[in-house]
Amino acid sequence: MRMESSIDITRHINAPVERVWRIITDIDNAADVLDGIVRIERLGGDGYEVGTRWRETRRMMGREASEEMWVTEVEPPRRTVIGAEHGTVRYETEFELADSDGGTAVTMRFSATMPERRGLRKLADKAMVRLGTSITRKAMEKDLDSIARAAERAT
Repeated sequence: MRMESSIDITRHINAPVERVWRIITDIDNAADVLDGIVRIERLGGDGYEVGTRWRETRRMMGREASEEMWVTEVEPPRRTVIGAEHGTVRYETEFELADSDGGTAVTMRFSATMPERRGLRKLADKAMVRLGTSITRKAMEKDLDSIARAAERAT
């Protein structure tokens, strides 16, 4: 049995799909665009393709945390999925882009899957999921704000 948690956020960006796609998939410049990222270290792959790997360091709750991430799916310029793992927890972040009112509707989905435990550990995990969901939602909103700002000012 596994425990799952997910968050979906959709944001309209006043820029064409192709421009938003370039910003989302520009791993090497992500730290310059996304306010929440401190640094990126490319670990493998060229450009942006399935298997491209990097270490992403973010500042969250006043501390730096790094995760190794990789591209698991790419359907340019409409959809991509990024994976990560931390211990027994598997994370996925999906971006879907669609034409919308002269711009782009970006849907960002984040999901976490972990083994379900019993007893007190199960209660502790549920509490951590609630806290993590709140923190993650704020980080996602901040990322989408950063992406919108970059796409709307680019020419």
